[in-house]
Amino acid sequence: MSEDGNEIRRRRKCAACDRRFKTIERIELTLPAVVKKDGSRIEFDPGKLRASMALALRKRPVAADVLDTAVRQIEERLAASGEREVSTQLIGELVMKELKRLDKVAYVRFASVYRSFEDIAEFQELLAEVGPRRRAPNRKIR
Repeated sequence: MSEDGNEIRRRRKCAACDRRFKTIERIELTLPAVVKKDGSRIEFDPGKLRASMALALRKRPVAADVLDTAVRQIEERLAASGEREVSTQLIGELVMKELKRLDKVAYVRFASVYRSFEDIAEFQELLAEVGPRRRAPNRKIR
């Protein structure tokens, strides 16, 4: 069993050729339908989710397996929600939360498209949210 408990690994032996091999059995979660902004409903597609996150993470130092884990965590949250339908807005918020944890630049990239900022002030607020805190300059006492 894996660490997260969602898969079982087994060693098996072929009856015909006597070769050993491993199998991985994963629990298949039922995911809710996605309600788009226009009200239409589509089946949840983890490939689309991964592609949009990969685009934000393009040329960033985040390994593919880390991205896969983040996608899986979002899928698990959606499945565990018990909802039959979820909005694209909720999925977007979950993606931003994961990207913020993985890479601040990717978070800003995704949020700048996802949130459709109306003016530069909104964008500056986002940057201030993830940027380093400014400290008062050190003053020497003589």
